[in-house]
Amino acid sequence: MKGQGSANGSDGSGGYDLVVVANRLPVDFSVDADGEVDWQRSPGGLVSALEPVMQENDGAWVGWSGAPDLAHEPFEADGMMLVPVTLSASEIRKYYEGFSNDTLWPLYHDVIAPPTYHRQWWEAYRRVNQRFADAAAAQAAHGGVVWVHDYQLQLVPKILRDLRPDLRIGFFDHIPFPPVELFQQLPWRRSILEGLLGADLVGFQRGGDASNFVRAVRRLTDHPTRGSVVSMDSDDGSPGRRVRAAAFPISIDTAKFDELARSPEVQARAKEVRADLGDPDVVMLGVDRLDYTKGIRHRIKAYGEILQDGRIEAANTTLVQVASPSRENVGAYQELREHVESLVGRLNGEFGEIGHSAIHYLHHSYPPEEMAALYLAADVMLVTSLRDGMNLVAKEYIAARSDLGGVLVLSEFTGAADELAPGPLLVNPHDIDGMKDIIVTAAHMDPKEKRRRMRRLRRKVMGDDVAKWSKSFLGVLTAMPTRDTHV
Repeated sequence: MKGQGSANGSDGSGGYDLVVVANRLPVDFSVDADGEVDWQRSPGGLVSALEPVMQENDGAWVGWSGAPDLAHEPFEADGMMLVPVTLSASEIRKYYEGFSNDTLWPLYHDVIAPPTYHRQWWEAYRRVNQRFADAAAAQAAHGGVVWVHDYQLQLVPKILRDLRPDLRIGFFDHIPFPPVELFQQLPWRRSILEGLLGADLVGFQRGGDASNFVRAVRRLTDHPTRGSVVSMDSDDGSPGRRVRAAAFPISIDTAKFDELARSPEVQARAKEVRADLGDPDVVMLGVDRLDYTKGIRHRIKAYGEILQDGRIEAANTTLVQVASPSRENVGAYQELREHVESLVGRLNGEFGEIGHSAIHYLHHSYPPEEMAALYLAADVMLVTSLRDGMNLVAKEYIAARSDLGGVLVLSEFTGAADELAPGPLLVNPHDIDGMKDIIVTAAHMDPKEKRRRMRRLRRKVMGDDVAKWSKSFLGVLTAMPTRDTHV
């Protein structure tokens, strides 16, 4: 798939054979007084997952810059043509912070927090999805492939299908898709389903998410389904398109992360980290966005009770909790930060000593080199999400551990649990007593058992990298017939 330059119009003349559409561009950029673009690569799992694909295929990426009212023509960065979509401050508040992250996010994560339904947010969501679809239509070559990503853009496939019926359109949902009993709360449920059904292939992290989607289509629309296929018959009842829903578990660039963790600089930094922590017997690690879906409060509660019970010596154990800032303008996230920091302060006040903290709480992001060093320094990795699409942190930890050390404690409610069992120690984060038992088991695990489990985990993760994921999805998408009269 070779890029042919910036498109001249929405008919596909002179466009790109592969166009990725995502809420954010893979870079943060600014424009100086002379109109010159200054950019730097932005962090994030989706960026890490798709950057190699885009560089290999010389494609175009349509997305928002991350700043309000920042408009610019398409520009090239890191071997990709980047196509900015401009959002106003009001649209960011309503479409992004509102409908995407205060309506869809909690609804799709099992209503851990109550969703908010505002009609003004929905109207902004529709307008912004139209703008993304228009931009993609203007960049895609005739007969090209457009790959739309995530819950912020669920209306784009249908809009794009109406604009450009010549395109192959794929959609990948990076977060869970809820059971129909929860999804049907959404006042605009039918519009969301019809939006997604504009795609030829709708991908999910887990088979259960794909099944939830098909059940919602069966319950809430008139489209017939058979297995994982939805029939989009014509108005006159004649056979039309077929839409397939399937699981494509995402991964990371495992070889790159493995190489990074093996570097002498990272190895030395890992030793420094342990020394800076006072060389405790057991270092536990949590790495998350500060999000209520990640089970951070449950994890800290279980850890605190273990210290209280004396099952692990407080003086010789440290939990490092990296909680990178997330959606700080959304009320639920502000409340979560206050609660977590209160819990951390209480535990450190009770169990900390001069020169030693029970918890080291770090509310900022780190570059990959520092993350790899933290993974190497950690005896126990705690992933206790209440609901997660995949959780790439678990895979990063495994990719970093070529020494076959460390134990992964992993929530049952992650996509990673479906893939990685029986290597990790699986926990139900709602069961505090059960989680305490598993954490203690991990802290005291025999080194031979650690190596056996990590060897099994690495075989799985190192073989299923992000290149395999993207190749699998795009392979299925491009192989699908444009018109299939047989299910």
